Amino acid sequence: MKNSEQKFLHTYLPLSITLTLIGWGGLFLVIRSTLPNLGPRWLFFSLGVLAVTGPTLPIVFFLNKRFPSDPPVQGMVILRQALWVGVFGSTIAWLQLGRVLSPGLAAILAGVFVLIEFLLQLF
Repeated sequence: MKNSEQKFLHTYLPLSITLTLIGWGGLFLVIRSTLPNLGPRWLFFSLGVLAVTGPTLPIVFFLNKRFPSDPPVQGMVILRQALWVGVFGSTIAWLQLGRVLSPGLAAILAGVFVLIEFLLQLF
């Protein structure tokens, strides 16, 4: 196996599976067994971040390997980029809950997250 495949299997795959199971399992329990009060609602959004970050982690890893940058990204950058996708998904759910989500607002929000990540990559 190549070095990047071994790095993925040893580092990111267990993390991805753990985040996915905790996120989606917790979301199932929150949706099925609680009322939408303040505490379970915040738990829903927190578990939503984990549920979206877990499956996104391998995708972000392979995108960073497919389109390498100079200098190559480190491990925490890949995790941070996957967390941005999770935060975006949870924010979209929060905006939809308040009935204020529109395609334009989602595009602006995605652009802001991409811009923040780009600025973080500069420094």
